[in-house]
Amino acid sequence: IKANIMYMMIFSQKIKKKHMAAWLLSILAVIYYMSSENTSNNCEPSNKIIRNKAEPLIDEESFFSFKKNVPITFVGGVPRSGTTLMRAMLDAHPDIRCGEETRVIPRILTMRNQWASSPKENERLKNAGVTDDAIDSAVGAFINEIVANHGKKAEHLCNKDPLVLRYTVYMKKLFPKSKFILMVRDGRAVVHSIISRKVSITGFNLESYKDCLTKWNYMIEIMYAQCIAVGPEYCLPVYYEQLVLHPEQNMRKILNFLNIEWNDAVLQHEKFIGDEISLSKNERSSDQVIKPVNLEALNSWVGKIPDDVTAQMDELAPMLRKLGYDPKANPPNYGDADPKIKENTFHVQQNKEYWHELAKKYSVHVKDTLL
Repeated sequence: IKANIMYMMIFSQKIKKKHMAAWLLSILAVIYYMSSENTSNNCEPSNKIIRNKAEPLIDEESFFSFKKNVPITFVGGVPRSGTTLMRAMLDAHPDIRCGEETRVIPRILTMRNQWASSPKENERLKNAGVTDDAIDSAVGAFINEIVANHGKKAEHLCNKDPLVLRYTVYMKKLFPKSKFILMVRDGRAVVHSIISRKVSITGFNLESYKDCLTKWNYMIEIMYAQCIAVGPEYCLPVYYEQLVLHPEQNMRKILNFLNIEWNDAVLQHEKFIGDEISLSKNERSSDQVIKPVNLEALNSWVGKIPDDVTAQMDELAPMLRKLGYDPKANPPNYGDADPKIKENTFHVQQNKEYWHELAKKYSVHVKDTLL
């Protein structure tokens, strides 16, 4: 067994540079092979195992079933929709661990989707004996290993890779007991944040508000439809604006949805940054979530979108209206904030230099001087 695994790993490294897809598939094969060995009831030395040719190598009932029962919480949405704030608030709970974005989970899901949507590739895989069940088991094992081992152990595991929620229906198939939190935010604010903070997203033209709004509309439409498809028992849309305006009300709803006991720590996530909550210096939101929940980013987009784009908002982003936003409201009225949030906002604004210096510690994207 060890020799086979070593050979597979050495071979995968040789093809990594030239054939990334093949490399990832070989890694999946290793994980799948190892998990299959672990779940097999046959624990005798290999030289004593004698199988009839008609006997399956893996019992159908044990086929990845133990990993399917892992109840992972997946947090996602269009990037810049508050996914990092959501995961930080969850991370503050002593029984939950989300951690930084893994980056590899959405990539392997995209690759699997490409295989599944290409009739030619699908036929090649099946002719090679690589069935849908085998791929699903390998992809599920890969995701499970990444989520479980890229951070501290916890009673409740969580993952925040925003684009994963493009595949909610498929993820529900892999992890039937998992739940999904879809972060929803005003598309105008999302696009302004993407452009102003120069967040690279495949397919988004950062020089064009029109293009980014169209791409936001396309992406959130897919995610929202996927969320509706799995049903309210498994997927909860959370509006960023309401989470910021009324954190306690919304966090109680979220933890109740996840069947996790309430803890006041989720309302004070900033106190756990750098200790219980680890941040990646490369993530664009790290310099923002170090602060207490505040209103600074709520209306920062107002007045920044070109007039010709604003005039076409209904046509460019019809999902705004479908999600309950008023495309013609500029500025919009999201509601009145809780007193504590107003206090937080005042404190952040009065201590800009302090927060700027702290932000440089947690993000490589913060400039040395405060503008």
